[in-house]
Amino acid sequence: VFHHLWQVQYRKLLSMIVVLGIGGTHLTGFQMSVINYASPVSEYIQKFINETWLERYGSVLHQETLTLLWSLIVSMYCVGGMIGCLCSGHLTAKYGKKKCLLFNDVVLIVATLHTGFSRRAKSFEMILIGRLLEGICAGIHMNAHVQYTAEISPKKLRGFVNVTSSVFLALGKTVARILGLRYLYCSFSPYFLGGARRQTHAKGRILLCFSMSIRKESHVSQSFCC
Repeated sequence: VFHHLWQVQYRKLLSMIVVLGIGGTHLTGFQMSVINYASPVSEYIQKFINETWLERYGSVLHQETLTLLWSLIVSMYCVGGMIGCLCSGHLTAKYGKKKCLLFNDVVLIVATLHTGFSRRAKSFEMILIGRLLEGICAGIHMNAHVQYTAEISPKKLRGFVNVTSSVFLALGKTVARILGLRYLYCSFSPYFLGGARRQTHAKGRILLCFSMSIRKESHVSQSFCC
């Protein structure tokens, strides 16, 4: 498999795997792990919610309400993922896989801007909105990614190419865990939550160079005409 990928005619296929992986499922895995119940970031976000509430209303937030808000922030990603999965079939059938991936990147940039600038705007609601949008993007991308790679890759490499989405997903979870270690990341920064913006922007620009979702089995070069 790796021998085929290093051949000249398969270099665009290798580029596609890297671009869709780092700019897609890698970010999905990162966002799944960066905010969850066991994440070290949780105490910083809860502290941010408390500070914002105290500044707005002049009173300390009750622990039950704080737990509820934190639970909503964590679970909004799952709710968005469910919505994205339900919408992905209709969107890919109507607009095509490539257009869905490109539009998905635009929405993901908006989502990361919400989470990234939430502290500057002093609004924890922006994290809620950002997490919901990120979940929707993840649900759409996980479905459109596999369909797009299956249609654009040659038959003998199709299985390998589809497996790479899971590899980058696991890699994203690993990176989030490493960056979340206390001795490496001692202070909370909202840009840690919004760091996916540049990767998504770069992925969208590079993805424009790849072809639409048209399966051509005869020769791989026909599949990668820009």
